[in-house]
Amino acid sequence: MTKIPLIFDGHNDFLLRLLRDPDNREATWLTDTGKGHLDLPRMQQGGFGGGFFAIYISSPDLPHDIDDEMENPPYSLPLPQPIDVTTAQPVALAMAGHLKWMERASEGRFKICRSVMELRDCLATGIIAAIMHLEGAEAIGTDLDALYLFHDMGLRSIGPVWSRPTVFGHGVPFAFPSSPDTGPGLTQAGKNLVQLCNRMGIMVDLSHLNEAGFNDVASLSDSPLVATHSNAHAITPSSRNLTDRQLAMIRDSGGMVGVNFATGFLNSDGKKSADRGFDPILRHLDHLMSHLGEDHVGFGSDFDGAQVPAALRDAAGLGALRSALSQHGFDEALLTKLCHENWFKLLERTWKPEN
Repeated sequence: MTKIPLIFDGHNDFLLRLLRDPDNREATWLTDTGKGHLDLPRMQQGGFGGGFFAIYISSPDLPHDIDDEMENPPYSLPLPQPIDVTTAQPVALAMAGHLKWMERASEGRFKICRSVMELRDCLATGIIAAIMHLEGAEAIGTDLDALYLFHDMGLRSIGPVWSRPTVFGHGVPFAFPSSPDTGPGLTQAGKNLVQLCNRMGIMVDLSHLNEAGFNDVASLSDSPLVATHSNAHAITPSSRNLTDRQLAMIRDSGGMVGVNFATGFLNSDGKKSADRGFDPILRHLDHLMSHLGEDHVGFGSDFDGAQVPAALRDAAGLGALRSALSQHGFDEALLTKLCHENWFKLLERTWKPEN
C-alpha cells in the first residue's frame, strides 16, 4: 500500500487566532470547533505533518472594507503605517508563548523543531513539526539584539517585512493588477539583519517584500532565496506574486517557493472567489515547476490568514488536494518532493549544522 506523503507547510497564521481569543485557546487548538483552518484533530486527519507558524503583528489601520476591495479588482490599497519595536515586541513574545503552550498542551503530538533532523524524526513518528517564524521583523530592534533571544526560543525563519514599511525595508501593497516593483529597497538595518541571519543560519523569507528589497537580499545573501507563500505573477499579476525574473533568481540560488492557497493570489482575475476548485493551484504549480524545477516548489498555505479554495476547505481537506495532484499526473516521487522533501532539503541548505 502506498504511503500518503505528509504535507509540510510554508506558512500559517494559527497563532493569530490564539492571540485574539486566548481564553478559548484549549478548544481552538485541541478540538475541531469547525472554525478557521487548523487545529490538532484536523491536522492529523488531513496529513498535515507540520509547518512554519508565523508570529505576525496585525496593523490597526487596515481598511475595514479590505475584503470587499479584494473581491472586486482592480484595487490598490494603501500601505498601513509602520509599527515600532516597543509595540511589536510584547505581541511577538505573547505569540511565541502561545506556540510554546501548544507544544506542552499537545502531550507529545506537536513539537517546535530547531533542526532538519528533528523535522524528519517528527514526520517519521507522526508528531506534527513546527518552525517558529517571524512575519515582519518589527519585534527585532535595529540593534538586532532581540534576534539572538528569539533564536534561543526557537526562531529559525524571518520575513523582514509584512505588507507595510518597517525600519528594515518595504512591503508590497495589496494591489491588482500590479508589479511588485513598488518602492525602495532594504535600509541599512535591513541589510544588517539579512547578513546576521545568514551567519546564524536563520532563513530569510521574501514573501511580502517588494522587488527592490528582493534584489537587495539576492545581492547580499549567501543562502538560498525563499518565498514561503507566494505565487506566479505571470498567472495572477498581483503585487504579492513573483515575476519570472524573480523565479529565475530563486532557481539559480537553489531556493524555494511555497504555493499560497489564498484565492486572491491564485485566481488569474485577482478575485477572492473560492469556487474554482483546485485548478488555480495546479496552474501555479505547473508554472513554478517549469521555471524552478520540481525540486524547488512546495506549499505555503496561508491557512488561518486567507480565504482558501472551497474544494480544500481546511487542513482536513489536504487529502483532496493530494488526490487532485495525482489526477493531474504527479507520481508518488513528485508528490513526496512537493509535500515535504523539498522543504527539508532547502532547510538543510540554509540552516547551520548546529541549529
